[in-house]
Amino acid sequence: MLILFFNQMKVLLLLLMTTACAALTQDLSGKMFTFPLETNSAYVKFNTSGRDFNAITVCHRSFTDLKRDHGLFSLSTPNNANDFLIFWDNTNKEMEAHIKNKKAEYGGRDYKPNTWHSICTTWDGTTGLTQLWFNGQPSIRKFTNSGSSIGGPVNIIVGQEQDSHGGGFDIKQSLVGMMSDVHMWDYVLSACEIQNYVDERNFTPGNVLNWRALDYQIVDKVLLEHKVTVCY
Repeated sequence: MLILFFNQMKVLLLLLMTTACAALTQDLSGKMFTFPLETNSAYVKFNTSGRDFNAITVCHRSFTDLKRDHGLFSLSTPNNANDFLIFWDNTNKEMEAHIKNKKAEYGGRDYKPNTWHSICTTWDGTTGLTQLWFNGQPSIRKFTNSGSSIGGPVNIIVGQEQDSHGGGFDIKQSLVGMMSDVHMWDYVLSACEIQNYVDERNFTPGNVLNWRALDYQIVDKVLLEHKVTVCY
C-alpha cells in the first residue's frame, strides 16, 4: 500500500508539473511557427483571459507559397465563428477581414509567394470601421460592424479557419507555411505604432496577445523554430 501511495504521488506531481509548464508564457522573439502539412488537424491555439472587445488590432507576419484560399488569423466565440477573421481569398485575389461575420474585401495587394508579409488589421466597434495595413501600406477604411462588442469566451487559432467555435476546419483553407510576431491589442493601434511594427522597431507589444510573452498550445504537426533569415 505504501508503494502504491508513493507511485500515485509521483503521478500527481508529474501532472502538476505538466500543468504548470503548460500555463507558462514564453518569449518567442526570433521564433516562428512552421505549418509543414496540408491538414485539417494542425494548428496553434493562443490563450487569453480577454472576453469582451470594443476594438481590436491584430498584427502578424506570414510566409507561404499557397495558391488557394487560406486563413491567417481566426477568432471565434460561441455566437460567431468569424468574429475576427483574416483570410486570403485566392479566387478574387483579395485579403478579407471578417468582423462578426461581416466581410471587408481588400484587393490590389501584392501577396507574393515565398515572401514574408506584415499584415495588421484594425476594427473600431464604435464607428464600425475596419482597416488593413499590408506591408505598412494602409487601405481605405470600410464599414463592417458597429454598436456591439465581440464578447464571450474567445477561441483564437492560427493555421486553420474556424467554421464553428473551436472546430469545423477545412483542409483546403489551412495554412501551409510559417507565421511569426503575432500581437493583438484591445484598441486601434496608431499609424506610427503599426509602422514601427512593420519596420521591426520598438513598439508597444500586444496587451491581449504578446509574442514576447505568449501563452499558446500546439496541436498536431506544427513546429516551433528559429525564424529563417537571409545569410549575407
